Amino acid sequence: MSRQLQVSVLDLVGMRPGESTGNAIARSVETAQFVERLGYKRFWLAEHHSIRGLACSATAVLIGHVADKTSTIRVGSGGIMLPNHAPLVVAEQFGTLASMYPNRIDLGLGRAPGSDMPTMRALRRTSSGDDFPDLVAELRQYLGDPKPGQIVHAVPGEGTHVPITLLGSSGYSAQLAGHLGLPFAFAAHFAPQYVEPAMELYRRNFTPSDVLDKPYAMVGLPVIAADTEAHAKRLLTTPQQRFLSLIRNQPIEVRPPVDSMAGLWTSAEADAVAARLALAVVGDRESVKQRLQRTVDWLGVDEIFAVTDTYEQADRLRSYEILADVAKEITPPE
Repeated sequence: MSRQLQVSVLDLVGMRPGESTGNAIARSVETAQFVERLGYKRFWLAEHHSIRGLACSATAVLIGHVADKTSTIRVGSGGIMLPNHAPLVVAEQFGTLASMYPNRIDLGLGRAPGSDMPTMRALRRTSSGDDFPDLVAELRQYLGDPKPGQIVHAVPGEGTHVPITLLGSSGYSAQLAGHLGLPFAFAAHFAPQYVEPAMELYRRNFTPSDVLDKPYAMVGLPVIAADTEAHAKRLLTTPQQRFLSLIRNQPIEVRPPVDSMAGLWTSAEADAVAARLALAVVGDRESVKQRLQRTVDWLGVDEIFAVTDTYEQADRLRSYEILADVAKEITPPE
C-alpha cells in the first residue's frame, strides 16, 4: 500500500490591525477544529516574542487551550525555542500537557531566539544556542525514565516520553536531528534557500534510534489554495504585505489583500519578499497539486506544515479544505 502525504498546520496566531488577542486566539481554535475534521495530523503553534501582530508568545498555554477544544488532532510546538527556557520547566510544562491529553502532544524544538536582542535580554536568555545539543539532552532525560542517582526530576514529565522533533532553518539542527535519530522539520516558509542542503545533511547524518529506524522529514511551506488561480494570487498579497512589514521592522498584522502590490514596495523589497516566499504553493486545486507534488518529490518529505495567512477566515479554511483533498493524491517518495 502506498503512503499518503501527511498534512499539518503551523499557526502563528496572526492578528488583524486593531484586533484583540482573544479574537485572534479564537480564530486559531476554530482553525484547529476545522482541520481536525478534515483529517490533518497536527496543529502546531510557534513561539515569538515582542512581535506586534503575533499572539503566540505563551506557546505552552496556547497548546493546552487548543488541545482542550479539540479531541483527536495532535497539538504541539513549532517550536519551543529551547535556549529561551530552562529544560526542566519545558519538561514540566509538556509533561503536564501530555498527562492531560495523552498521546496528543508534540514538542518541536528550535535554537533561534524568536525575538530581537533586547527581547532576548528581557527573557533572561543566557544561551547563545551553541549549547543546544546539551539542552536537548537534558530535556530528553527529564522526559525519559529516571536514572540511578538522578537528583532532579520533572514532576509531571518524567516517563512521559513526549515526542520531540528538531526544527531548523539551517543545517545545524538538521545534523543534530540526524545524529540523534529524531524527526526533523525545516522552516521553508521563511528560509527556503537552505532547505535542500539541510535535508541532505539530515539524511546523510541519520542514525537509527529507539525513536526512528529511518529519517522522517517535514517542511513548513506557505500554502494558499483557492477555487481560482486569480483569487489565490490576490490572497497571496496578504503574506506579501506581512513579509514587507517584517523587512521594514513594522508590525506584521494580517492585512486585507490588495489588487496589486505595485506602488507598495520598491523593486528591492519585492525581490526580498519573493525570496522569502520562493517555495509558496499558491493557486487553484490543480496548480496546488502540481506544485506540491514537485516539492515533495524534490525534497522527499513525509509531511508538510501549511502556513496559510489570509485576512478572511473563510479563505483560510477553504485553502485547508482544498489542501486536504489534494494531499490524498500525493505520495511521498520512498
